Amino acid sequence: MQKHAIENEHPEYAAKQRLWRRYSDLYAGGEQIRMRAGDYLITRTKEAPDVYYERLSRVFYENYIGSIIDWYAATLLKREPVVQFTGDDPAGKSFFDQFMQDCDRKGTTLNDFFRQQITDTLIYGRSYVVVDFPRILEMASNRWEEDAAGQSRAYLTAYLPDQITNWNRTAEGEFEWVVLKTEAVHQESPGAEATHDTLWTYYDRENYEVYRKQGPPGAGGEITLIDAGTHALALQHRVPIFELKSADGLWLMNKAALLQLEHFNKSNALGWALTMGLFAIPVVYSDKEWKQVLGESYYIQLGKEDRFGWTEPEGRVFSLAADNLDRLKDEIYRVCYLLSQAVKSDAGLPQSGLSKQMDFSITQEILRAFGDLLKSHLRQILHAITVARKDVLTVDISGLDEFDVGDFGVELENAKGLLALGVQSKTLKQQMFKKLAFKYLSDSRQDLKNRIAEEIDASLQSE
Repeated sequence: MQKHAIENEHPEYAAKQRLWRRYSDLYAGGEQIRMRAGDYLITRTKEAPDVYYERLSRVFYENYIGSIIDWYAATLLKREPVVQFTGDDPAGKSFFDQFMQDCDRKGTTLNDFFRQQITDTLIYGRSYVVVDFPRILEMASNRWEEDAAGQSRAYLTAYLPDQITNWNRTAEGEFEWVVLKTEAVHQESPGAEATHDTLWTYYDRENYEVYRKQGPPGAGGEITLIDAGTHALALQHRVPIFELKSADGLWLMNKAALLQLEHFNKSNALGWALTMGLFAIPVVYSDKEWKQVLGESYYIQLGKEDRFGWTEPEGRVFSLAADNLDRLKDEIYRVCYLLSQAVKSDAGLPQSGLSKQMDFSITQEILRAFGDLLKSHLRQILHAITVARKDVLTVDISGLDEFDVGDFGVELENAKGLLALGVQSKTLKQQMFKKLAFKYLSDSRQDLKNRIAEEIDASLQSE
């Protein structure tokens, strides 16, 4: 990779930068969207600048889509995925016991790491994970020395779409090469001047290169190559970045963003109108010149025979606006497959347990689709790590398909019924017992789960 080319950007990246920033603002809400409210609050035709600036100062945001995305991520991973490592490799199992509790060398559990991954995917439509190993300063002579030095300690790093600046794909959709861009501000001591660093990391199927430029964004500066070598997945002949991408129908932010923006503008317009209605405007009926300031510094002067009023649709415009805001809110929930959660608590319409279950069935199917997507993504990553470490292990992932506390009781009864059929298969019993045990102990440590699995296997082998 040449230094002058590392700053080049993919056309898709350049086209979607504003889109990703908008989606980030809509998800975060709060102060983040207030600071950029001028990008989203539409000015009225011939609106006075002073009035618009006052509206900006009073802006507020009812964040439905952010809560919806957080609900999906929390519900999907309420129970941890069931991860099983089978094989006669105690050292490999010991590593993954630690990896499940700290997958990024920052103390983040695997469950928490991928909860953020699915959240980012629902916001931006995709997210990325890089599999990396510590930099090797001195080659180890054997596997024991490699483990002792921490060289085999694989870890994950998350990236957002706005950090993937350039790439090329094969006809099958796999990456041929990727450029990642990160920015950071460093201050060596409390009295030192802060320095801004921009790093570009280039990966192809076998090698990596790291470039750095010091200085604020947009400022000139020399780009220098600071590191290069062979990456951890070179023997697999693949770029060490894994993409979690949702289908367009499952990209919740994209489905609800325009509705959320429409709700934002109308709710602020209604709020402004109600606020202005609290301040009476004096009306002076006189043909004489009038220069006095009244009330809130505004007044209207009319001739004796003049008339002044407002036009609106038949009925009360404030009531119509409030009804429209409710409809927009319901539509946001509907396109995100959560219409049942948009129903007002005071609607007074009783629902049976079966009716509630049917209303939630579509949401459960969407959650299962997210679960299948995440399991496939996680399976690819863990398999790549086992191959890179040369562990003699097989990775199996299940779960993420039930999202109600009552589901476990139903599954337990189904398992009892299946066993009552008398099917003569030790493998069936092994898999059934381990699946039920892991679901019941979903928040237990991975080493405990491995020991339970080994004990189940041993007990059935002795029959």
